[in-house]
Amino acid sequence: MAITPPKGINLVPFVSVDHMMKLVLTLGIDRVLTGIAEFIESDFRRWELFDKTPRVASHSKEGVIELMPTSDGEVYGFKYVNGHPKNMKEGLQTVTAFGVLADVDSGYPLMLSEMTLLTALRTAATSAVAAKYLAPQNSKVMAIIGNGAQSEFQALAFKAILGIEELRLYDIDRVATEKCMRNLADYGLKMTACSSPEEAVEGAQIVTTVTADKQYATILTDNMVGAGIHINAIGGDCPGKTELHKDILLRSDIFVEYPPQTRIEGEIQQLPDDYPVNEIWEVMCGAKVGRKDARQITLFDSVGFAIEDFSALRFIYSQLKETGMFENLDMIADPDEPRDLFGMLLRASAQNNDLPSPTF
Repeated sequence: MAITPPKGINLVPFVSVDHMMKLVLTLGIDRVLTGIAEFIESDFRRWELFDKTPRVASHSKEGVIELMPTSDGEVYGFKYVNGHPKNMKEGLQTVTAFGVLADVDSGYPLMLSEMTLLTALRTAATSAVAAKYLAPQNSKVMAIIGNGAQSEFQALAFKAILGIEELRLYDIDRVATEKCMRNLADYGLKMTACSSPEEAVEGAQIVTTVTADKQYATILTDNMVGAGIHINAIGGDCPGKTELHKDILLRSDIFVEYPPQTRIEGEIQQLPDDYPVNEIWEVMCGAKVGRKDARQITLFDSVGFAIEDFSALRFIYSQLKETGMFENLDMIADPDEPRDLFGMLLRASAQNNDLPSPTF
């Protein structure tokens, strides 16, 4: 994957929030979602090339701050991300993030990017890519339980990649559902606001749970899940936070991104450490089968993994030349002689008459 900058370049492309919004609007959200999905699928098919480690997490009673690093041997990437459910009550985002791509050969950064919006896009794209292999064939109806910041992205990804036509929406806060329906009004989706999770799952082939509270919750109970359904569980993403009753897990074929991380943070933290699960990359590579029959219950226990962020950053990097949605940051010191960093500082002082000259 040769995306190394030309020799001697010390300016680093920076994709701000404004750039990211303009990039998405310029390309169209469908193209962005499908493009990220293609990069994710491509990278998952070369899974064994990547450095893999559970994210490095710093937990507090209010939330978590994490670093998510990976490398394919040529390019290194990481994301800084937080998860603070209480932020919503204070008018702040539950999740904020930024990310970096770097050239492994030189160690120089290739791009710095906002990743609050990009994380929402890649999370939705990952969900839809997994559902390609796990959801019932020709699924048209999806329930979304939890209609917060991620819900519209999930809806549009499943529409663009799987052809979902109808949404059944539920949130404990009716205002969130109204917000979601208002935002999606022009995207050609039939939408129903439901009064309970039970009503939302009626007639749905796919159920997405995406709630925010950091607690052991039971968003779906065992009696709500019938044969043949696909569950896209993305809200359980840290220790002590789940959405599904344990009995649902015992009835499902479970697919995960990276078991060492998911066993700590996902729905399967409710199960013994040796409970068998399937890795979704193996399904994409053809080593394992996803959906086997019409009555199978499939569960994508998604917590988000660094390779997905790497893929999303790669996609954005690939679009910079076409869109021009970036600015260059002077981030890398470039002395005339690599060993003379202090000399560069002295020359800068001499060139700025308003600064005092160094004295010895």
